[in-house]
Amino acid sequence: MKIITILGARPQFIKAAPVSRVLREKHTELIVHTGQHYDSNMSDIFFEELNIPKPDYYLRVGSGNHGKQTGEMLEKIEEIVVAENPDYVMVYGDTNSTLAGALVAAKLHVPVIHIEAGLRSFNKKMPEEVNRIMTDHVSEFLFCPTDTAVHNLKNENITHNVFNIGDVMYDAVLYNKELAEEKSTILSEHGLDKKGYHLITIHRAENTDDVQNMNNILEAFSKIEEVKVWPIHPRTKHKLAGYGLDLDSIPNLKVIDPVGYLDMLTLEANALKIVTDSGGVQKEAYFMKVPCVTVREQTEWVETLEEDANILVGTDVGKLLDAVRKEVSPSYRDAFGDGHASEKIVELIEKR
Repeated sequence: MKIITILGARPQFIKAAPVSRVLREKHTELIVHTGQHYDSNMSDIFFEELNIPKPDYYLRVGSGNHGKQTGEMLEKIEEIVVAENPDYVMVYGDTNSTLAGALVAAKLHVPVIHIEAGLRSFNKKMPEEVNRIMTDHVSEFLFCPTDTAVHNLKNENITHNVFNIGDVMYDAVLYNKELAEEKSTILSEHGLDKKGYHLITIHRAENTDDVQNMNNILEAFSKIEEVKVWPIHPRTKHKLAGYGLDLDSIPNLKVIDPVGYLDMLTLEANALKIVTDSGGVQKEAYFMKVPCVTVREQTEWVETLEEDANILVGTDVGKLLDAVRKEVSPSYRDAFGDGHASEKIVELIEKR
């Protein structure tokens, strides 16, 4: 088979690594990197650490409004798909890169493989929600990470070629966890003690595009006494500067540049708690058995909410502080498969 894989953002590089490893044993894969994440700390380092082959095409689309960004991707991806004539186009998750790849393939009658299909937050104000719904409805193969995702698709009358194969991010974590412990020096670099800090990641538009939300989040952070480590997303940094919000006044806050995958796994595994608005980080916290506090009103990863393994707080200062301070002891069941999702994906495509 000849498959074109569309990637564009940090979480997609992580998800693609284990699948590409299995796929390339027998088949041809061409990687198209849209450049949606273009900072070297958000892109290049992941290809290097995860041993993902260098992209065959790099579109350098960069940031921009949704229409401009997606439109430029549509034009450039279409040229590649027409020229390469693949058997399938494979997309991951819920970014603008995902939607652009799926739309191009569907209009050119190339079957779409959607990995991480069926997720729903039921909040269409999130651009990711619109992207994932539209992608699911034009896909030929829908590989779901959980039973909940399969159920969501059934509710939308999508039942053909729908499979719960587990979560490819779990594959990646299991494969790279020991490597991270061996190679990462991020804790010593920043003078961090194991289980001596909270890890923060904030980047979702619903938070960063709302100055009041960011004010509330920073107010809560200023009242958390323990050490806090924040690998800050470039977009978040830009937004905070535009709002004139100062991080220097927050006690015990270490703001650092974005980190690679191995360093991020190390930071997650050794944190007291993780405070995030990222879907991927919610899951990685669950995989690492580290309690999570999610700065959103909904989550597509409802399995993580059991036994307060993950607590939704929105941007309410009091709820955020209470959740960070709450003592929890979740049991963490195997809700995301057995760590062999990648092999199952390739086997199912081959069979059909």
